[in-house]
Amino acid sequence: LPKSNHLFDGAIELLDYLKPKYKLHIITNGFAEIQSNKLNNSNIHHYFDTVTDSEKAGVKKPNPLIFEYALHSAKAQKENSIMIGDCIDADVNGALDFGIDAILFNCNQLETSQNIKQINHLSQLKNFL
Repeated sequence: LPKSNHLFDGAIELLDYLKPKYKLHIITNGFAEIQSNKLNNSNIHHYFDTVTDSEKAGVKKPNPLIFEYALHSAKAQKENSIMIGDCIDADVNGALDFGIDAILFNCNQLETSQNIKQINHLSQLKNFL
């Protein structure tokens, strides 16, 4: 929600762990102003180096152009990147189809027939890094 500042359990601890070790970026299908408000209201904006939104990129995930735009903005390479997202189609399959490794954040523990990397709690992400 645009004015909400709710974070998943363990979010700050994970961001504190990741930030010194990795460059963090966001790819979102949301609008720039709304995403900026969400990051600022949650006080996590300072963890991320870039935010790529569908408004800037001109396409939405899973379109490969948004991933290309994000990599270019972040000055990152596919082989050194991991997409972590909560949507199998847009986030995980979009990234995998583009050649980026991906992990599903399956916070609702939904059944999936796909054989993909997944976590149910943010603290589990460290097991894949």
